[in-house]
Amino acid sequence: MKTQTILLIAIFTLIISSCGTKKVVNDNMLYNTTWELEYISGPRIAFEGLFPDKKPYLIFDKETSEVRGNNSCNGYTAKYTLNESAISFGEPGPTTMMYCGEGEKVFVNMMEKINQYGFDEEGKLTLMLNDVPMMRFKKKIN
Repeated sequence: MKTQTILLIAIFTLIISSCGTKKVVNDNMLYNTTWELEYISGPRIAFEGLFPDKKPYLIFDKETSEVRGNNSCNGYTAKYTLNESAISFGEPGPTTMMYCGEGEKVFVNMMEKINQYGFDEEGKLTLMLNDVPMMRFKKKIN
């Protein structure tokens, strides 16, 4: 009986400690892919209403530490910094000045808040504010 109790405590401790382990993020998954936005948190406007014609996308360049793409209307370029699962984006570079609705503003404002990233079990990129998912991107099929 005493052996069973010790074994049960050991298994319980192992389960608890494994649940608290932080996943290691493989930053190589960021590269050689075009990431298309499929979810953004916050706005009261439906996703399709924010981005009716074109969804934002990102492409990460490991060599220059820049992310480029489109914010649904205009080009998007910014520096980024990685540190394990932490990510930060610099100010977006100059873009064309077309106005295409609220989606662009929502996207750019959200990118400024992001401080973590990760990948879900399907390989989708999640950008987070602390541990709260704020944006989710899928691999774009060209």
